[in-house]
Amino acid sequence: MRIAVLGAGNVGSVLAQGWARSGHDVVVGARDVAARSGHGLPVATLADAAGAAQVVVNALPGVQSVDILQQVGAAAWEGKVLIDVANALTAQFTLAYPNASLGALLQRTFPATRVVKTLNTVPAAVMAEPKSLAGPSSVFLSGDDGEAKQVASILLGDLGWQEETQVDLGDIQTARASEHYLFLSMALMGVTGSTTYNVQVVR
Repeated sequence: MRIAVLGAGNVGSVLAQGWARSGHDVVVGARDVAARSGHGLPVATLADAAGAAQVVVNALPGVQSVDILQQVGAAAWEGKVLIDVANALTAQFTLAYPNASLGALLQRTFPATRVVKTLNTVPAAVMAEPKSLAGPSSVFLSGDDGEAKQVASILLGDLGWQEETQVDLGDIQTARASEHYLFLSMALMGVTGSTTYNVQVVR
């Protein structure tokens, strides 16, 4: 599958490398292409990376994501699956969208795009290495389009997230729940003294 990972920071790099190891055709989309070489993967402008992809992954800074993607233009991902993994925090470490979510805002801003929210509850160190933990843990999905969520589920599986660890929360409005989890995640980071942890839903 042709995947464009928009964002060349820690999260984007982890996901791009993880899907490349699984055999996918991955391009990293960056705002400054020259400064983001050395990934071992092709780097292109955001528009070029997204335009050639089947699936687009938003790993851009959450609070800037909507503005940056609007500048690129909706045509770059019209009809495509957009996997949003970002969390939107202000400089004061408060939620940028306290009564909504970045995922839902992206879906509203780009109605012709099929947005799926996932992986935003998982520390970067675990995103592509879930088996690095002592046992199974959970990853969540939110989205309005069932086919798009199935694509995201397959790509999660390629990173090592087995189907039974994937929890479908429902439509894109439920992304608010997973985005608000961020504060619990930060508290867990402080308690564990680690960036390698996650939570598990026990049924």
